[in-house]
Amino acid sequence: MADRPLTGILLVGGGSTRFGSPKALARFEGETLAERAWRLLDDACEERIAVGRCNGLPFPSLADEGTGPVAAIVAGLRQATRDVAVVVPVDMPLLTVDTLRLLAGACRDAAVGPAGPLPCAVARRTLSVFEAGERRLRTVLDGLDTARVELAEGLLANVNTRSDLDRLAR
Repeated sequence: MADRPLTGILLVGGGSTRFGSPKALARFEGETLAERAWRLLDDACEERIAVGRCNGLPFPSLADEGTGPVAAIVAGLRQATRDVAVVVPVDMPLLTVDTLRLLAGACRDAAVGPAGPLPCAVARRTLSVFEAGERRLRTVLDGLDTARVELAEGLLANVNTRSDLDRLAR
């Protein structure tokens, strides 16, 4: 378990073309995916930063370059004040505080689950590596001292389509 203060970076995404509308605003168990993830980060972290281009969020978010998760992580790390950040995509509604703390506790330069690359934990000192121009998150993480953490696979369910969301709700 992580015993250090954490920054939580929520990747709220953008237009969600495969989903058909912004995933962050899709409802799951009585709240939007964004509200659910924001609450999770509040429970796990001392600081929260949302990054992405989604209108209608009930909390502020930073704009990023719109080029994917690496650019969003750069925007979040630039604002982070804690040494380690856990990075959560808005479309993984089953994540838990314990999952995030396991990642943070294993973080050297970074930590990911067995399938990676998200969710992950990253050390703020790696910002320059994320800023180097590589757009593929997996490639950036492969270039760091990245720990692999065993996480419960069921908690890593990802929502890409409305049918994915419906399946999780059942």
